[in-house]
Amino acid sequence: MHKLFVKSSSITRNYMQTFMHNIVLSLIIIIPIIISVAFFTLAERKIMASIQRRKGPNVVGIWGLLQPISDGVKLVTKEFIVPSKSKTSLFIFAPVLTFFLALIGWAVVPFSFGNVFVDIYSGILYFFAVSSLGIYGIILSGWASNSKYAFLGSLRSAAQMISYEIAIGLVLVLVVFCSSSLNLTEIVFVQSYKGWFFFPLFPAFIIFCISMLAETNRAPFDLPEAEAELVAGFNVEYSSMGFALFFLGEYCSMILMSSLAVTFFLGGWLAPVAAFDFLLPEIWFSIKTTLFCFFFIFIRANFPRFRYDQLMSIGWKTFLPFTLGYLVFFSGVCISLNLF
Repeated sequence: MHKLFVKSSSITRNYMQTFMHNIVLSLIIIIPIIISVAFFTLAERKIMASIQRRKGPNVVGIWGLLQPISDGVKLVTKEFIVPSKSKTSLFIFAPVLTFFLALIGWAVVPFSFGNVFVDIYSGILYFFAVSSLGIYGIILSGWASNSKYAFLGSLRSAAQMISYEIAIGLVLVLVVFCSSSLNLTEIVFVQSYKGWFFFPLFPAFIIFCISMLAETNRAPFDLPEAEAELVAGFNVEYSSMGFALFFLGEYCSMILMSSLAVTFFLGGWLAPVAAFDFLLPEIWFSIKTTLFCFFFIFIRANFPRFRYDQLMSIGWKTFLPFTLGYLVFFSGVCISLNLF
């Protein structure tokens, strides 16, 4: 009995140590992400102001650096209004789900070799599953609001995300074909001796960049923010922290998609040339991800918004047949020439 008790205590202690280790590691990843999201909003407003020749935030703090904190305090202290005839539990749960799914997508992103929360073999499938589940947060928010305007807006946004997930999925098939792996760390490692996939998959890279704009509801595909006939789309009934969680989830997804684009096409944490290997891998990863985040901002500041019919036409009539054709063409060439 004594031996069994000692063994049970040892197992419990090991379990608690593992649990606490995972909690600490999660906070190490989550806290910088939330801070990055907060100051990404400031960077976006500053860059757009510069492009459009205006000042942007410059009142709260030195050069407006405390503006994200001010916005956060404002949203936290505002009243959270729940519509009287809404499904209260789902109405509150929808923004939490959206933000939670945007966070857990980071679990498989490798910041450098070995610096990843969970290095699972099927990392691409995990990412695709998490991004697909994000649709449920939007659908639930529209349905639980008990408003025909929010419900119609959620249906349109869900259709938009589903349409462009197909193109993203076909692009990821090309990445898997080139790397012969579903693991994100191995995909980066393969690019260290085969070269960045940006070059052989350049057409697919362009489609991935455009599709991730539509997947994250960003300009010029930010239809929920322009639906005058639907009174602002799926989040029309939300205020205070409910709206803030949707807002944070959107920006967190933008940074996540940027980091995944870097991992799939630009060599992840690898330096462009061997001469720059003296910098930490995490620094190179951050620089490349920041460039993609600038791409989101640049597109929003310079391109007009598409109509909904144009958005769906591009997804189904252009991207889908092109990615299918390019997949067949590229795989045929590579197999015939024994390139991969």
